[in-house]
Amino acid sequence: MSEYNVAIVGATGAVGTRMIQMVEESSLNVKSVKMLASSRTAGTKVKFKGKDYTVEETTPDSFEGIDLALFSAGGSVSKKFAPEAVKRGAVVVDNTSAFRMDPEVPLVVPEVNSEALQDHNGIIANPNCSTIQMVMSLEPIRERYGLARIIVTTLQAVSGAGNRAIQETLDESRDVLDGKKVTPKVLPVAGDKKHYQQAFNVLPQIDVFEDDGYTHEEWKMIHETKKIMCEGDMDSDAIQVTATCSRVPVPVAHSESVYFEVLDKSATVEGIHEAISNFDGDILEDDPANQIYPQPINAEGKRETFVGRVRPDLENKGSFHLWNVSDNLLKGAAWNSVEIAEYLDKMDLLRVPGFTK
Repeated sequence: MSEYNVAIVGATGAVGTRMIQMVEESSLNVKSVKMLASSRTAGTKVKFKGKDYTVEETTPDSFEGIDLALFSAGGSVSKKFAPEAVKRGAVVVDNTSAFRMDPEVPLVVPEVNSEALQDHNGIIANPNCSTIQMVMSLEPIRERYGLARIIVTTLQAVSGAGNRAIQETLDESRDVLDGKKVTPKVLPVAGDKKHYQQAFNVLPQIDVFEDDGYTHEEWKMIHETKKIMCEGDMDSDAIQVTATCSRVPVPVAHSESVYFEVLDKSATVEGIHEAISNFDGDILEDDPANQIYPQPINAEGKRETFVGRVRPDLENKGSFHLWNVSDNLLKGAAWNSVEIAEYLDKMDLLRVPGFTK
């Protein structure tokens, strides 16, 4: 069994701390770990398998001797350091948007399109958290009945915007309950012109707006879904996809209302239930008579995607609704990244093509 020297970039962040946990629990044979972050948090102590590690500032030379580098420290950091890591022989699994739409970089949800890993050139992109749980819930349906159209509305947890967003929402909640004035600084987008209260509120904006009126988050969901499900073609017309993305005052775990049209009009709720139940990584929670359906508070801390409320569109044969929930920091980020590494290991692909150590 191969042994790997692993680096985690962004080790002190909301996703990075969970990456550490997922590596601990993974099937990877870890020889050594290196914890990396910005100069701001360098010197911080983090634990791996009960041992303290000092977080180091990320530099190009940080990746000397590293076999696997897991990135979750922002797109600009990935663009700067991921090529440096590959140059030194490290395979990069990147959890940012930096390389997702690069035609040379596989965008992978292992249960859905692991075959794309065979074409990696050192960097593999982890999809957007909302995209991951949507394709997880739809892939077993696509395999059985085909997909023609997807319309999704997301209700995304504040942890998707990082630790500052979590804290701001908690602070706002206390202030509102205490009758104090709320002064938002982070949400919906830290770098945008205006900020709005998230506590007790729903914000129909995630990421910045594009010229066509869609947010960049919505754009990502549309084109990432096509790239994953349509053999790497982010502009494919084989499946029509559209999205509305919103932020809700939930700490962890995104929810999605997904409307979809299948190609095989003989599809039934029972058949869809069976397909989801037999799909690795999905858990069916769908018993309306007993009020059983997926909820964020039950999904937090779990790796699976939970699917329920499957029902037909009574006005349009071959179209259905479903509801899914998944921990956006685990399957939506840290776990999917580490799972990619596990697949690379099993497929004997955890190496940079052409690199000789």
